[in-house]
Amino acid sequence: MSGAGRRTAAHAMEDLGWYVVDNLPPTMLLSLCDEVAGHGIDRLAVVADVRTRSLFESLDGALTQLRARGVEPEILFLEATDETIVKRQESSRRPLPLQRGGHLLDAVDLERRMLSGLRAGADLVIDTSGITTRQLAQRIDHAFADGDEAALAYQVMSFGFKRGVPVDADLVFDVRFLPNPYWVPELRPKTGLSPDVSSYVLAQRGALDFIERVDDLLAGMEEGYLREGKRQVTVAIGCTGGKHRSTSMAEELAGRLRARGRRTAVLHRDLGRE
Repeated sequence: MSGAGRRTAAHAMEDLGWYVVDNLPPTMLLSLCDEVAGHGIDRLAVVADVRTRSLFESLDGALTQLRARGVEPEILFLEATDETIVKRQESSRRPLPLQRGGHLLDAVDLERRMLSGLRAGADLVIDTSGITTRQLAQRIDHAFADGDEAALAYQVMSFGFKRGVPVDADLVFDVRFLPNPYWVPELRPKTGLSPDVSSYVLAQRGALDFIERVDDLLAGMEEGYLREGKRQVTVAIGCTGGKHRSTSMAEELAGRLRARGRRTAVLHRDLGRE
């Protein structure tokens, strides 16, 4: 989506050593792949969006032709809420590609409809509404840095329900069944990254059992995910504000995933925003 952070994502890919081409007409995708392959470039990232307007409609056909050649493209889709896009566009003072002098929200709605099929088939969806450019770059780094491409990679995200459920999560878990450290005066100002808070949360009845069950659930799903070609899984753990319980539980789950040899990154979406 326009205003969802594609420039930040492209820069992050370049920093990882990918050859990045922005605003490429989809009709040129196959010839570009041939060209870079001839120069020994094997990590190509292409930014495709509705700036190409009518040419964008040829993207599905280009992707189909790539797959017919034995090249399996991985699709990263960036999106944001209407409110976020409006704020960003007003800040940049630039119209959306489809705005054409009309209303901004009408252009956003049209763009969402044009991109709906691409989003549905995406390998990884990132909602950039509640994260900083640095956090987006970290997620790109986790997803596309050199690593074992045959293994599953996890993004474990803590969040607060009062700021909304992450729409880019594959799995969402609610830990509001645990007592809230907010009501313990000496723990209230601290976060789930504090050993005191973490020990308190994990000592509660059902906490460790919950983490073990989630870890077992993920372990049982991994083979199926890989068989279906999914390499990135985002697991979101939420509490009320995203400060204490979800943060502690996300760190504990991430530690267990790493102990099983899984590449795992942690993002505390709402920490510091409470």
